[in-house]
Amino acid sequence: MRISGVNIPDNKKINIALTYLYGIGPSIAGQILTATKIADKKAKDLTTDEIGKIQSYIEKNLKTEGSLRQEVKQNIERLKEIKSYVGIRHIRRLPVHGQRTKTNSRTIRGNVRKTAGSGKRKVDLK
Repeated sequence: MRISGVNIPDNKKINIALTYLYGIGPSIAGQILTATKIADKKAKDLTTDEIGKIQSYIEKNLKTEGSLRQEVKQNIERLKEIKSYVGIRHIRRLPVHGQRTKTNSRTIRGNVRKTAGSGKRKVDLK
């Protein structure tokens, strides 16, 4: 089953399966099901009519997948252009949401250290 170009897993309940779409979390999935009056059942048990209801509701009322990703990217680019604090953090590839950088954030800064081994060298047997 595909909704908005994304494969929805058949063996999961529909409220969980809808969260595979970018921009739809558990609470919005619940809102979709209550608005379309669909009972909580597995995705493989849905009829084509119910799938159509879900798809039309999502297309009419929500931004998902490509359009949402594009909007988020444009917002970040705008912040970079106006040189806001958040935009500068994005430009420098530093954490944006107020996290500490003295000890954490190695991966975002590119300062990844490999953990040291036990210090023993492996001896080759002859």
